Formats: sequence, structure tokens, C-alpha cells
Amino acid sequence: MEFGSFWSDLSATVLGGVALTFLFFLAKEKWFPLTNITGRWYFEQMTRNTVYKPYMGMILRYIAMLWREGNSVEGTIEKIYENSSTGERSYIGADRTRGTICGYIEKNYFGKDKVYLHVVEDGHGRTSTHFYELTCNEVGTMTGTFTSMVAEQEGTIKWQRIPF
Repeated sequence: MEFGSFWSDLSATVLGGVALTFLFFLAKEKWFPLTNITGRWYFEQMTRNTVYKPYMGMILRYIAMLWREGNSVEGTIEKIYENSSTGERSYIGADRTRGTICGYIEKNYFGKDKVYLHVVEDGHGRTSTHFYELTCNEVGTMTGTFTSMVAEQEGTIKWQRIPF
């Protein structure tokens, strides 16, 4: 084994490793970054299936504040609107119900990113739990499905940056 060949092979391996690490960093941070979901969102959910028939077709609207740390998501929500079998109403100030959000973003390099959120809402009369499975679409919108422990609801959901 030649001593000079060893050092040239070692330096080529180290430089190749550094270049490859730099390329992976660029790919992760610049070419394929996580979806920016931090900030204010408005979302509307429509109940498509439930065991409590008066909730069928019910539309609820919320405002959410989200923040992202890595791929983890946290935030809060407030219910601002309801259209159900009992009528249509907006919630203002103290009439709004509040909730907390936790979840994560699933990075998909060959498809659209997914966002999974678990919401615990302090509703009128009891605490309720909701789960949202969202697909990130064009900038400023997400769509998907929700399930709720309130009357075993399921349905569709749309998130957007601008009010409805």
C-alpha cells in the first residue's frame, strides 16, 4: 500500500461526504421544505355521517392559530359559526368555545404533505375531541376529513387563510 495513495483516497472520501451532506441539506431545507402552516387559519367542517340525525349536514366554522416546531404542530381554536337543524348563528366574544390543537406534519417528497391534528374543544356543556386528516393543497388551503366523538360525527373539512 502506498502512503500517498492513502491520503488522496481519504481526502476524496471526506470531500465527497461533505458534498453529499450539503446536497441533502439543500434538498431538505430549500428544495423540499415543510409546508408553512404557522399563523391564522379559518376552517369549515360539514358533517356527512353521524348517529345523531339532527347533526347531519351541520356546518361549523372555526378560527385557528397554529405554530410549527420542526414537524410538530400546536395551536388553539375558537368556534365562530354554526349552521345546524337548530338554526344559524355566529359566536362572538364570550360565546365562543375554545380548544387546543396538537399534531404533526408528514413530509411527502413525491406527493402533497399531510397534516394530522388532534383537537380538544371545551364545548358548551362538555369537552369534545376531534381528529383532522388534512392534505396541503396550493398555498393557503388544506382539505380533508374529520372525525369527532360528538355523536360519532364524520365529514369533510376545508382550511384556508382567508375568512369564509
